[in-house]
Amino acid sequence: MPFAVKAEIADPRATSFMFTAQKTMYGGKYIAAGDTVYVFASEHEGGKGLIARGTAVSAALLPRLPGIARQTPRVSVVIRRSAAVLRPLGRRQLVSFSDWEDGRPETELNFKLYRQATNKIVGLTDGAATFLDGYF
Repeated sequence: MPFAVKAEIADPRATSFMFTAQKTMYGGKYIAAGDTVYVFASEHEGGKGLIARGTAVSAALLPRLPGIARQTPRVSVVIRRSAAVLRPLGRRQLVSFSDWEDGRPETELNFKLYRQATNKIVGLTDGAATFLDGYF
């Protein structure tokens, strides 16, 4: 399963990215070493959307804290960059895809990454991954 990470990125040109205790949604907790990951620099934190494709080098699901009933699963992951984006793709390009039932990869990305403003790791369909590959 391919994944996407939307987070604050200090150095968009880095050869690797480390995310500690990152929130997960839509199957993001299943990320594992060897998985393909698309990295989005959060626009809320000065980023410009999709910046890189890479491979998860390591991934560890953090244990839940005792005594807290509802917890979002969190993962720490290291991603090694394999490609840099060639053209822009971010909130501006995806915001118009809001018919949640149309099955388009753009709509899936808008829903999973931008419907809620939080930074996160999400699982993607193969169709969304194929669409994203067109940006590299």
